[in-house]
Amino acid sequence: MLKAVIFDFDGVICDSEVLHYRALNTVFNRYGVDVPKAVHWERYLGFSDRENIEAVNQDYRMGLDSAGVRRLMAEKKEAFESLVRAEPLLIDGVQAFVRMLVEHGVRRAICSGALRSDIDLMLAGSGLDEAFEAIVTADDVTCGKPDPEGYLTALQELNIRGDHAIKPSECVVIEDSHWGIEAALAAGMHPIAVTNTYSREELEAKAELVSDNLGHITMEMIRRLCE
Repeated sequence: MLKAVIFDFDGVICDSEVLHYRALNTVFNRYGVDVPKAVHWERYLGFSDRENIEAVNQDYRMGLDSAGVRRLMAEKKEAFESLVRAEPLLIDGVQAFVRMLVEHGVRRAICSGALRSDIDLMLAGSGLDEAFEAIVTADDVTCGKPDPEGYLTALQELNIRGDHAIKPSECVVIEDSHWGIEAALAAGMHPIAVTNTYSREELEAKAELVSDNLGHITMEMIRRLCE
């Protein structure tokens, strides 16, 4: 039985993947490093800011120590906030899908590798800032996706707030990347993929359902996954 839907954030709720890349590369450029978009998408997409900066630091031999990594994280945060304020981000179909879940009493959470401050910034004024009972971010976990820790933590947070325990098998996950799909499967949940970041062909191998727009998904479709 379907009891909860847990959303990834970047590339699912908000179209912010490109903004994260632009903000990161703006900062990397200051230190003489340029990461091509294709390389970012292949190697680093889905990483938290820390994981991304640490990986680029190693791959491009930047020579940053832990203090340097923290400095770049702060610079990236500032660059990202400037971009968010300038551009609309909410993905088409998300509001209708979330509204459908609310109307049918399906509980809702977010599990993202983004920072909580970034998520709060992007949700502000979107109409969805009060739509999620729990938000788990990079600040709350030790291991990022494809490790299932984030999704299991989000479920734990929902169970702390609810009267009836929800099992992983009663959860649907909305994802846009194969890392996230793998994390959902490892958590024992049912992944739906949206084609906002990767092609249908790349996602169909592991996702239980693939859609081009969340607004096209019905309650019957997601309930069927948990039967």
